[in-house]
Amino acid sequence: MNLTPEQISDFLKLNPDFFVGHPEMLADITVPHPYSNQAISLGERQVLALRDKSRGLELKLREFIQFAEENDAIGDKLHKVALDLMHARSLDAVFQSLALNLSESFSIPHSTLRVWADQPPAGAFDKPEFAPVSADIKVLMTGLMQPRCGPDAPDEVRAWFGSVGPNQRSFALAPLREENLNGLLVLSSEDAKRFYPEMGTLYLTWLAELSGAAISRFL
Repeated sequence: MNLTPEQISDFLKLNPDFFVGHPEMLADITVPHPYSNQAISLGERQVLALRDKSRGLELKLREFIQFAEENDAIGDKLHKVALDLMHARSLDAVFQSLALNLSESFSIPHSTLRVWADQPPAGAFDKPEFAPVSADIKVLMTGLMQPRCGPDAPDEVRAWFGSVGPNQRSFALAPLREENLNGLLVLSSEDAKRFYPEMGTLYLTWLAELSGAAISRFL
């Protein structure tokens, strides 16, 4: 009676110690080499499989180390942002510190924000950050539960970037929410891949929270 491959497989699964009692069979069994047409022993094939698995694990470990290093670097930059915002002694200093950190520390080509508050400080409307925004922008901000990244932004938001607005290809829109203010922090780039829909937004959320908290101190 000829056994089917499925029956043989089932038998070996039910009898995992079979080759312990028949070690000579391991030397007689040959399988195709994974990278050539040569036949090799089952033991050799297992060694190759373990080497491939080891290489895969090594690559994964390198990726994890790289991600950890990148996260550490971002964490250090956010720490600097937080310190600089805490040391700011005026609203203008907050805006200047934020713009400088985004440009120099995070290499973000363009950034802007708009803030609306029930009781803006004296002279606030002379600052571009407090320029009036439409009801549509306020609705957009209210609907953002977390930062949104991608190629699209309302024409009104593009206009905030002045002459370079039409050239922007990717955006990150982060809501600002404090008891005494609401707002929208917007980052942009001519690189269509800089801010993409699938990217993580945790650090953007923290950046927006730091920004909102710093601005709210002077309202």
